[in-house]
Amino acid sequence: MNVVLWVLQALLAAVFGMAGLMKSSQPREKLAKSLPWVEDLSLGTVRLIGVVELLAALGLILPAATGIAVVLTPLAATGLAVVMILAAIVHARRKEAGSIPVNVVLLALAVVVAWGRFGPYSF
Repeated sequence: MNVVLWVLQALLAAVFGMAGLMKSSQPREKLAKSLPWVEDLSLGTVRLIGVVELLAALGLILPAATGIAVVLTPLAATGLAVVMILAAIVHARRKEAGSIPVNVVLLALAVVVAWGRFGPYSF
């Protein structure tokens, strides 16, 4: 199960690292082409979401890999679960039902990592 959790951590870190980098660095007009919800939020909020996703991606890997402050790994997974709940709410309000299953899958993966790293497979 430890290997499964590492694979999930790496997958989540890759997804959220790329998404966070995109949201924190690209102009709103470019983001709006693929992420129409950015038009409903301020640029600062979009940047904040991007930075949070980047930090969580780092938090999924670095503490566990270095053995320093390993409690940050399940906390990062928990934070991503919260982000996915909020993202699903935004998509529901915008009537973008097609985006919610992606949020649910990422939420489930983050919950599994948080459960495993807080619980029976902690470091």
